[in-house]
Amino acid sequence: MAKDEGQFSFEISLSVLNHLGRNLYRSFMTVLGEAISNAWDADAKNVWIYIDKKNNAFVVKDDGDGMDSTDFQEKFLKIGYSKRKSGETQTEKKRPFIGRKGIGKLALLSCARRISILTKTKNMPYVGGVIDNSGLDEAIKRDLTPDEYKLGKVDGEIFQKYAKDHQHGTIIYFEEMSDGIGASTDYLKKLIALSFRFSLIDHSFSIYVDHKKITLDDLDDLANKTQFVWIINELNDPFVSEKISKSPELKETISRKEEKAIRGFIASVKHPSHLKIMTTEEKVSVDLFVNGRLREKDILKHIPSTRLVESYLYGQIHFDDLDDEIDRFATSREGIVADDPKYKEFLENLKRIIAEIMEDWDRLRNKIRQDGDPDNPRMSKKERKSRELFNVVSEEFSMPKKSGNKGKVDQWVSELADDAQFNFSSYAECFVSENLIRKYIEDKGIAMSPEALKEVGERKNNESTNKNLGNISIDIRRTSSDLGYLSMDHLANLVDKEDPIKKASLSRDAREYKPMRDALAHTALLTDEAKNKLTTVYDNIKSRVRTLLSGK
Repeated sequence: MAKDEGQFSFEISLSVLNHLGRNLYRSFMTVLGEAISNAWDADAKNVWIYIDKKNNAFVVKDDGDGMDSTDFQEKFLKIGYSKRKSGETQTEKKRPFIGRKGIGKLALLSCARRISILTKTKNMPYVGGVIDNSGLDEAIKRDLTPDEYKLGKVDGEIFQKYAKDHQHGTIIYFEEMSDGIGASTDYLKKLIALSFRFSLIDHSFSIYVDHKKITLDDLDDLANKTQFVWIINELNDPFVSEKISKSPELKETISRKEEKAIRGFIASVKHPSHLKIMTTEEKVSVDLFVNGRLREKDILKHIPSTRLVESYLYGQIHFDDLDDEIDRFATSREGIVADDPKYKEFLENLKRIIAEIMEDWDRLRNKIRQDGDPDNPRMSKKERKSRELFNVVSEEFSMPKKSGNKGKVDQWVSELADDAQFNFSSYAECFVSENLIRKYIEDKGIAMSPEALKEVGERKNNESTNKNLGNISIDIRRTSSDLGYLSMDHLANLVDKEDPIKKASLSRDAREYKPMRDALAHTALLTDEAKNKLTTVYDNIKSRVRTLLSGK
């Protein structure tokens, strides 16, 4: 006979913990983030992290509200419990709750063989237990239900030094770390400073690693390598105002107003290598924060551009509107549901902002005579390479910082940049085209004209005179070929003399080109009209040279 309606109920297997916790969370920082976020939500003033490399263990301790036995059982151990379900959005200290799903505690199971938990409220004894993953494996194998699996008893000795003077809060001891603890204290401090922003901007909340407080100073090396910073919607961030603003490398700060509720800053460093964290493969990136919590590491990977400038950027983007009545955060806490409409709209706005910042970056880098974005079409490839060559050469004339003339000389060099960009590329065009014509004449066996021989003679005499004046006895030219003494106007007469009927010819274009070519050779600065004329004439020359070389 079938059971009556209303007598059926769900029964959850412990194997669910594998899917929701132990096999879902991969990042050590995500695990650490859960413990720190729990402390924040518990109105803790301090979080202490102790690293025990010798025993491959670490401890996270806070002075938050703590839990009594009822709270420990019905809130902490109840998978899925969340204060938000009862409509609460803030702690008693008016902090926005970071926790949402009530399953973040399962992250604690993913990085250690065993975790021990002690927690207490004010004037009450500790309560807690041990979750041993080997015991949990056995319980899963036997298909036990949660109420059939009991937490182990805490070894009080391992907590003695951590429980001293601990009035209230929670202590979690992680044993036998899965991947070991290879990170240095400085490395962890920098990661924490980057990942847990509220520890740097909220003076009521502090994080310590082995008794050393995480401060803005842990990000000094990053701030001191920052060249440009874009502040979006007047973000109040002490890292920007107290550190980046004092960077010896900082060249410019740009403020951006946005209609959307996006705040934050994007900064760029001098070299991509400056974003590497210590000697690891990890790098500082542009990260997304929601209500102060890191929600998406390297948010730019969702709006890829393949532009070189991305490798120079880092920053923090804050968009608290993603935290509303809709739960759009991935179960693993390491991302956001990709097809959420509000998130997609946010990404589109961020894509536009980043694209505009990339344009700024290219312009600003050129301004300070450093290589910009080779993928930016605002400059031709030839123009950009010419500018890059100027940047390299001009660096050799940089004055020492203590030089009284540094500012003046830097200004002079900067004023040459646009002209150098044009002159350098124009000279390169001249060099290539004239030498190709010489090769063509040699290949075709074209005889020298009387006019050309006369020009060669005059130039050889001038060279001899100048070598004597300079007391130079070495050979200057690689070859003594007469063609090496002729410039484009004389070379052109040998291969494409002006047609009295058609008029158009290489020699006619070369005559127009000559006075400006001579000005280039003498490093003169050309007028805008001369630049335009030179460009037009050289385009004709290039076309005719290409035609000659093609054999048509």
